[in-house]
Amino acid sequence: MSQTTPVRVRFAPSPTGKLHVGGARTAIYNWAFARANGGTFILRIDDTDPTRSTEENTQIILRAMRWLGLDWDEGPEAGGDYGPYFQTERLSLYREAAERLVAEGNAYYCFCTPEELEAARQAAKERGDSFQGYQRTCRDIDPAQAQARVDAGEPYTIRIKVPDDRGDVIVHDAVHGDVTFNAKELDDFIIFRSDGTPTYNFATVVDDAAMGITHIIRGDDHLSNTPRQVIVYEALGAPVPTFAHISMILGSDGKKLSKRHGATSVEEYRDAGYLSDAFVNYLSLLGWAPDGESTVISRERLASEFSLDHVSKNPAIMDPKKLDYINGEYLHAMDDAQFVHDVLVPELCKAGLETDGSLSHDKAWYCLLAQALKPRCTLSADVVRQASYLYAADEDLAYDEKSVKKWLAKVGAREALDAAEAALSELSDEGFVPEAIEAALDPLPTQLGLGKGKVFQPIRVAVVGSAASPGIGETLALAGRDHVLARIERAKGLTA
Repeated sequence: MSQTTPVRVRFAPSPTGKLHVGGARTAIYNWAFARANGGTFILRIDDTDPTRSTEENTQIILRAMRWLGLDWDEGPEAGGDYGPYFQTERLSLYREAAERLVAEGNAYYCFCTPEELEAARQAAKERGDSFQGYQRTCRDIDPAQAQARVDAGEPYTIRIKVPDDRGDVIVHDAVHGDVTFNAKELDDFIIFRSDGTPTYNFATVVDDAAMGITHIIRGDDHLSNTPRQVIVYEALGAPVPTFAHISMILGSDGKKLSKRHGATSVEEYRDAGYLSDAFVNYLSLLGWAPDGESTVISRERLASEFSLDHVSKNPAIMDPKKLDYINGEYLHAMDDAQFVHDVLVPELCKAGLETDGSLSHDKAWYCLLAQALKPRCTLSADVVRQASYLYAADEDLAYDEKSVKKWLAKVGAREALDAAEAALSELSDEGFVPEAIEAALDPLPTQLGLGKGKVFQPIRVAVVGSAASPGIGETLALAGRDHVLARIERAKGLTA
């Protein structure tokens, strides 16, 4: 493929299930390669498996792609000059291409029955033949005779004719380097089944050739398909694109990623509270690195710096802790307004604590909550757990048993709560702000002759229900004066 040819890449998922982590990374690499090279990113739906492909799965994939932010230039919903972009709508193109290969002598009709094929395989096995594939039984049937049998309604398949003099198939892979396959081990494989449907290795090549795909970036589980696909490209007289087969993603135990390792689909990660930018960032680093050091890589940097020569051929390991770390970094980097709009309010609404369109507090309150919670969040959903005390009725606030035992059921806790109640009662509703609250409480440890923890932690448990929360001033200000005083009064009943 000429270096001057405009880059055109495609992501071609089969809608037989959800979009999983491995497929998402493949999509990211194709998108990033197109963007970094000023090329075109195509989304094609390879839906020729009629028993497993569904419209529901197609919509799941499209939703996942939109959530990932991988905008495609051509494909479903976007259109384009090379459509249609669903394989089920391209069947006539495959038939036409196959018939053309037959007419040109690069393919032929095969009338062997499954029973005959099995018998031939067994015979080759018993003879000890090194090659036990298709024995080319129908290869030399006179074309006119073959056509007459087709016209008579005899069942047939169409097989590619692998040239007798074809030397080794050398795949120039951008990740693995040159990979050599012995052409003598390739039988005349089927490109059209007896039921009138194309095989994967044929349909995908017809599409990629017709759509002008210059680079095929996909998982290395497809590497074994590549020599057959090269043979089809050559038979069609189409240029062979540059291949780049990326490594598998493994679980922490070194085995193929599966459900036993936790979430595997994109939507599961979305629903767990991961940010799209953080998720794309993390997946992009599973096998690629711009400099070997960067952990947080913006979408813009990925789209400008991605290159195949920095893609590793070694398997990548899915590390949930690193994903959490990166997601936390993205959350922490948000300004308060963005955090409120993109994370805080949506998560509170999703949990039923708030109603979108009629929020229960003013903008300043949510900004204060964002300031308090943002440094303590790893996932978006963390805000719900940490803010839940603010939405509980004072009489229904649940107390953590360990926190009660450690901080309320101890000598001095009652005195601390009494002193806090008295000090906080002096503040007005309007003056119940973090700075004033802290100023009112700061003298208490000295006045009571107790350590700070023995004063502030009982107050925290009384208001929050546990000993873990943001700063005491922010925590109490968010709860509000009347709620704080009511909860302190209630917690006195739990003191020693």
